[in-house]
Amino acid sequence: MTYIYYNQRTWNTAGGQDTEPQIPEETKRMWEHVVKKSNWRVVELPNGYFQTECKSFPDCGCDPNTDECQDTWKDVTRRETIEGAERAIDSSIEHYKKKLKTLEGPKVVKTFK
Repeated sequence: MTYIYYNQRTWNTAGGQDTEPQIPEETKRMWEHVVKKSNWRVVELPNGYFQTECKSFPDCGCDPNTDECQDTWKDVTRRETIEGAERAIDSSIEHYKKKLKTLEGPKVVKTFK
């Protein structure tokens, strides 16, 4: 037997309820960090593939005065070409930009009289 579960989220602007989605502030800051292209790099691996890496999120819990956290990079994807790696970075940036845009909430596109 197969069960399919889904979760639906909506904004309710009536009744004085909270109109913002319940996304933690730390997650929002991480998304803002990821959409900056200066926080990304491409590294060539010994096997000839290219690895995309994102600079570690600043609030990782480390002491920012030490050199250990300043240059910490997290691997994200691997691609066969540098062009493919750059496209992967651009796609990731666009993905997180869309996530940030959804936090603005719904916008009115047309009203009727």
